[in-house]
Amino acid sequence: MRVLLNMKRLLGLFTLVVVLAPICVRSLNPSLNDDVLGLIVFKADVQDPKGKLASWNEDDNSPCGWVGVRCNPRSKRVTELNLDGFSLSGRLGRGLLQLQFLRKLSLARNSLNGSVSPNIARVDNLRVLDLSENSFSGDIPGDFFRQCGSLRVLSLAKNKFSGKIPDSLSSCSTIASIDLSSNRFSGSLPSGIWSLYGIRSLDLSGNLLEGEVAKGIEGLNNLRAISLARNRLSGKVPDGIGSCLLLRSIDLSENSFSGSLPEPMQRLSLCNYLNLHGNSFAGEVPQWIGEMKGLETLDLSANKFSGQVPSSLGNLQSLKVLNFYANGLTGSLPKSLASCTNLLTMDFSQNLMTGDLPSWVFDSGLQEVSLSRGKHGGKMDFPLKLTAENGLQKLQVLDLSHNSFSGEISSSLGNLSSLIFLNLSRNSLVGPIPVTLGELKFLVNLDLSRNQLNGSIPEEIGGAVSLKELRLEENKLEGKIPTSIEICSSLSTLVLSQNKLSGPIPAAIAKLVNLQNVDLSFNILAGALPKQLANLPNLVSFNISHNNLQGELPAGGFFNTISPFSVTGNPSLCGSAVNKSCPAVLPKPIVLNPNSSADANPGSLPSNVGHKRIILSISALIAIGAAAVIVIGVIAITVLNLRVRTSTSRSAAALTFSGGDDFSHSPTTDTNSGKLVMFSGDPDFSTGAHALLNKDCELGRGGFGAVYRTVLRDGHPVAIKKLTVSSLVKSQGEFEREVKKLGKVRHHNLVALEGYYWTPSLQLLIYEFVTGGSLYKHLHEGSGGNFLTWNERFNIILGTAKSLAHLHQHNIIHYNIKSSNVLIDSSGEAQVGDYGLARLLPMLDRYVLSSKIQSALGYMAPEFACKTVKITEKCDVYGFGVLVLEVVTGKRPVEYMEDDVVVLCDMVRGALEEGRVEECVDGRLQGKFPAEEAIPVMKLGLICTSQVPSNRPDMGEVVNILELIRCPSEDQEELGST
Repeated sequence: MRVLLNMKRLLGLFTLVVVLAPICVRSLNPSLNDDVLGLIVFKADVQDPKGKLASWNEDDNSPCGWVGVRCNPRSKRVTELNLDGFSLSGRLGRGLLQLQFLRKLSLARNSLNGSVSPNIARVDNLRVLDLSENSFSGDIPGDFFRQCGSLRVLSLAKNKFSGKIPDSLSSCSTIASIDLSSNRFSGSLPSGIWSLYGIRSLDLSGNLLEGEVAKGIEGLNNLRAISLARNRLSGKVPDGIGSCLLLRSIDLSENSFSGSLPEPMQRLSLCNYLNLHGNSFAGEVPQWIGEMKGLETLDLSANKFSGQVPSSLGNLQSLKVLNFYANGLTGSLPKSLASCTNLLTMDFSQNLMTGDLPSWVFDSGLQEVSLSRGKHGGKMDFPLKLTAENGLQKLQVLDLSHNSFSGEISSSLGNLSSLIFLNLSRNSLVGPIPVTLGELKFLVNLDLSRNQLNGSIPEEIGGAVSLKELRLEENKLEGKIPTSIEICSSLSTLVLSQNKLSGPIPAAIAKLVNLQNVDLSFNILAGALPKQLANLPNLVSFNISHNNLQGELPAGGFFNTISPFSVTGNPSLCGSAVNKSCPAVLPKPIVLNPNSSADANPGSLPSNVGHKRIILSISALIAIGAAAVIVIGVIAITVLNLRVRTSTSRSAAALTFSGGDDFSHSPTTDTNSGKLVMFSGDPDFSTGAHALLNKDCELGRGGFGAVYRTVLRDGHPVAIKKLTVSSLVKSQGEFEREVKKLGKVRHHNLVALEGYYWTPSLQLLIYEFVTGGSLYKHLHEGSGGNFLTWNERFNIILGTAKSLAHLHQHNIIHYNIKSSNVLIDSSGEAQVGDYGLARLLPMLDRYVLSSKIQSALGYMAPEFACKTVKITEKCDVYGFGVLVLEVVTGKRPVEYMEDDVVVLCDMVRGALEEGRVEECVDGRLQGKFPAEEAIPVMKLGLICTSQVPSNRPDMGEVVNILELIRCPSEDQEELGST
C-alpha cells in the first residue's frame, strides 16, 4: 500500500513539473513571449462562440500568424489587433497591457461589456483605439487618458458609457479624431477638449451633455468636423467657432442653443454642412450667411428666426438643401434664389411668408418644394408650359397646402412627369380637376382637398397608376366615382367625402386589395353596396355615412365589425350595424281559389277539391318550415360570431390588465387574461386592445401575421405583431423559451423585441416602433420626394449585413430577408425586423415555411425548392445578395414586363459579363456615385447569390469585404472621418 501511495505522489510531482515548465521558460525570456502571454490571457477572459480565435495557440512561439494579429516584420512584435465583428463577449481583461508595441487596437462591433481598464489607453505606442458598438458601461475613470501617449484615433461610440467625460482627455495632445457619440455621457463639456489643437474630427452627439460651449474653440485650427447634436446644450454659440477656418461640417441640431448666429461664422467659406435644426436661435437670418459659399446643406429649421429671407442666399452656388421649416419668417421668397442652380430641396413651410409663387421654382431643377402653411396668395397660374430642359422632369415633391392660392389648377401640371407628391389642399382653388393629372405615372400622393373644385372626377385619373393616397374631400365635385380607379392597384387611402358625388359605389373599388381607409361620407351616393367589398383584406375604415345608399351591408370581413357611425344617415340601409333588420326573402304564397273548377260547368265543385287543398297546405307548410330553418341558422351563426368576438375581445383587452416586468417575473396565466411579459419597463398599454380589435392602428400584414401600432402608458410607441399561425404553436413553454432567446438578441441594426403576450389562441410579439418606413418604400415608392444617396445606400447595406452577421453569431436564421423587412430609422440607419419567426413555430415544415414567405419572391435561395438540401445561414446570404442588387440598382428583384419577366440577379450578371455593369446603377443617382465602390458592391451581391450554398461567403466575411470596399487604405482605417 505504501509503495502504491509513493508512486501516486511521484506521478503528481511529475505532472506539476510538466505544467509549470512552459511558464518558467516564459518568465526567463519575457521579450519573446509577452505578446503570446498577453493575447492568451485576453482570450481566456472572453467568449468566442464562433471559434474565430481558434488559431491562437499558447504553445506557439509567436502570435504573428494568428487571426486578427499583425506584427512588425522585423521585430516580430504585435503592432495591430483587429477583431472587429468577431462576436466576442465578456470583459476586457488586463492581458492586452502586455502588448507594449501595439499601435492599433480595434474591437468594434462585438458584445463586450463591463468597464474599461484605466490602463488600456496607456500603451506607449497606441495610435488607434476603437471599442465602438459594444456594450461597455459605467463611468470612464478620471485618469483614463492621463498617459495616452501617441493616441490619434479614439472611438467609444454606440456603447452605454455614462458619467462625465474625463478632463484627462486633454492629455491626448496628438489625437486627431474623437468619437464618443451615442452613449449616456452627462455633465458639461470638458474644458480641456479645446486644448487639443491637432484634433480634426469631434463627435459627441447623442448623449446627455448640458451647459454651454465654453470659449476656447478658436484654438482648434485643424478642426474639420464637429457634431454636438442631440444633447441638452444651451446658451450661445461662441464667436470663436469662426476661427476654425478648416471646418467643413457643423451639426449642433436638437439642443437648446439660443441667441443669434455668431457673425465670425461667415469666415467659414469651406463649410459645406451646417445643421442647426431644433434649437431656439432667434433674430433675423443674417445677410452674411451668403459668405459661406461652400455650403451644400443649410438647415435652420424648427427655430425662432424672424424677418425676411436674406437675398444673399443667391450667392450659395453649391447649395443643394435649404430648410427653413417652422420658423417665423415673413416676406416673399427672394428672387436671388433662382441663382442657386444646384438646389434640390427647398422647405419654407410653417412660416408667415407671403407673395406669389415665383416662376423660377419650376425651371431651377428643384426636386422638392414645400411652402405649406404660409400666406402665399395669387392665382394658381403655373408657368409650366416649358420644356424638359427647364427642370420639369426633376420635380418630385410639391407642397403648397394651407395658403391662399386661387384660380384654376393648370393643365400644365401634367408636364411634371417625375412628380411623386402633390399637395394643394386648403387653398381657394376653383374649376375642374385637370385630366392631365392622369399622365403622372409616378404620383403616389395627391391631395386637392378643402378647395372649391367643381365638375367631375376625370376618368383619366386611373392613369396615375402609382397612386397610394387620393384625397379630394371638401370640394364641390359632382358626378359618379370613375370606374377607372381600379387601375390604381396600390391605392390604400381614398377620401372623397363632403362633395356632391352621386350614382352607385362602383364595384371596381372592390378590386383595390390594398385599400385601408375609405371615406365617401356626406355625398348623395345611391344604390346598393357591392357585395365584393367584403373581400377587401386590409380595410381599416370605410365611411359611407350620410348618403342615400340602400339595401343590405356586405357580409363578412371588415363589415362584420363596421362602426355604426360609418353607416349612419342612410335610411334605406339595413343590417346589424344600423340596428335595422333586412326584409326576409320568403317563398311567394300559393292562393287557392275555391270557386275554380276543372270543368266548364259553373256552380259545381270538382270531386278532388279537398285533396288539392291538403296537398297545397302541405307545400305551404314545407316552404314555411324551410324559411324557419334558414332564419334559425342565421340566428345561430350570429350568436356564435358574437361569442367568438366577445372571447377575442376579452383576450385582447387583457393586455391592459396583466403584465410582467422581465424574464424573472412570470405573470399569472388564465384563460381570460393571458400572459404578458415585457423584458423591461412598464407593461401597460393605453390603446392595445382597441388597436387589435378595430384595426384602426394596423400598419400592415405579412406571411406570419398583422402588425399594429400602439402606445405604452409612458407614451412610448411599440409595434405589435399578431401571429396568425396559432394552430402551429403547440407548446407554450417552447414558444416562451424561443421568444426570450430572441429578446436577448440586441444589435444597433436590429428591431428590438421588447416583449410578448400569450394565450392558447392568441400570440403577440411586441417590438420597438421604427418611424422611418421600410427600405422598400424608400426605394420604390418614394419617401417625401427624396431618394437615397449612394452614401445612404451603402450604409444601409452595411448595417443590414452587420445585423445578419449578429443573428448568425447567435445561431438565428432570418429566413425572410427582403427590403420590406428592413426599416429605416430617423437617423437613416437600417433596422432589420421579422427575424427568427420560424424559430417560434416548430411545426413549420419547408412547404409551410415557403408558403408563408412567398411574398419574398426573388429573395429565396434555390435550396428552398430542394428537400435534400439543408436550410442554413447561407439562405440569408442569398437573400442579402438580392437585397444588395436591389439597393444599388433601384429595381425590384423580379420585374414583370408586358411580355417578359426580368430577374434582377440575371440582369446584373449579364451586364457584368458584357462589361456594362455600371449602367445597372440606379439612374436617379445620375452619376453621383463612386464607381470604385458601386461595382465591387454589385459583384459582392452576385457572389452572395451563387446557386451553390458553399460558394457564398458568410455574413462576417461580407461585413469585412464591405468595410474594405469603403476603406481600402490603412490611412483611412486609422483616421476614419478625420
